[in-house]
Amino acid sequence: MALFLKAAEFTQLCQQGQMEPSSNQTGLDHATLLPKSLGQGTYRQLHLRGGLTIEIREGVLEQTLRIEQIHEPIFPLTSKFFLSGSARVETPGIRGIQPDYIERKGFNYLYHLPDLEEIEEWHGGEVIHLVMIYANTDYFHFLRDDPALPNPLRSIFQGTKSQQRFHQSLGPISPNMEQLLQQLVDCPYTGATQALYVESKALELLTLQLETWKQQYLQAPTLRKDDIERLHHARDLLIQQSENPPLLIELAHQVGLNDRKLKQGFRQLFGTTVFGYLQDYRLGQAKQLLADASLSIAAVAMSVGYRNPEAFSTAFRRKFSVSPKAYQLNIRG
Repeated sequence: MALFLKAAEFTQLCQQGQMEPSSNQTGLDHATLLPKSLGQGTYRQLHLRGGLTIEIREGVLEQTLRIEQIHEPIFPLTSKFFLSGSARVETPGIRGIQPDYIERKGFNYLYHLPDLEEIEEWHGGEVIHLVMIYANTDYFHFLRDDPALPNPLRSIFQGTKSQQRFHQSLGPISPNMEQLLQQLVDCPYTGATQALYVESKALELLTLQLETWKQQYLQAPTLRKDDIERLHHARDLLIQQSENPPLLIELAHQVGLNDRKLKQGFRQLFGTTVFGYLQDYRLGQAKQLLADASLSIAAVAMSVGYRNPEAFSTAFRRKFSVSPKAYQLNIRG
C-alpha cells in the first residue's frame, strides 16, 4: 500500500533528517538525508546565481510514496533527467497536460507547470537517481526573440503568457547529455570554482534540450483537435485491452487514423511509442500486483499480458533497476 503525503509533510519529514556537512564554505551545496522512515538516500541542492538551482536525488524508498504537490503561480522552467527509476504523475483536469503520465529511466523532460495540483508517485524498492535544473523564466530573457523556439517557450521567455503550461518529453538522454550529467554529478571542485563549473554544465544541458525541442517542433506535424481526441481514444483502448492488445493497424482503424498518424501522433502527444506506453502501463500494473503475497511472479506476468515470465523479468529489471523477486521481497517486508 502506498504512503500518501502532502508536499509540506514530506518536506517536514526530510527536515528532520540529519543534515550532511556542506562540501564547501560558500553555502552553495546542501545535502539532506532521507529519513529512515521513508528509505535511504539524499537530496542535494546547489543554488547558483540568477536563481539557477541544481538538484540531485539519489536513493531507494521503503515503500511506494504518493506526494501531493501544489505549484505556485510563479513557477520555474524545470529540466529533468532520469538516470535511474521512474515516476508517475497525475494531473487531472488541466488543459493541454496529460492527466496521467510516466517519466522514466533514460529519458529527459522540460516543463513549466504553474498554478496547478498534481500527485507524484514514486515506487518503493526502486533505485532513484535524477538530476533536475530549475531556472527562473527571466533567466532566458536574451532568447525571447528567437523565432526558432517553440511557441510555449517563447511565450514564457517574453512574459506574454506567464501561465503557459507544458510538459515536453525530449526523448532518450543522448550520449552528450550523459557525459555532461556525469561531469556535473562528479564535480571535482569546491567553492566558487564548483559554482562556475556546475553552472556551465547545467547551461550546456539546457542548450541541448532547447535544440532538441526546436528540431522536434520544426519536424512535428500539427495535431488537430479531432486528432488529439482520437489519440486519447487509442490510449484508452490500449489500456482496456492491455492483456491482449490489438495490432497497430487494428488500433489505428478502431480510432479512425492511419497507422503512420497514430505512431507520429502518439509520440508527439504522449512522449513515447504505442508499444512503449503499453509496456509502461503493464509494468506499472505489475508493481501493484507484486504486493499481493498470494501471486507468483509468473502469475503477475501472465495477468499483465506477458506469456513469458523471463521476458517480463527482463523488462521489469530494465525499467525499475530491480528484479520482480527482489522488489516483491522488499515491498512485503
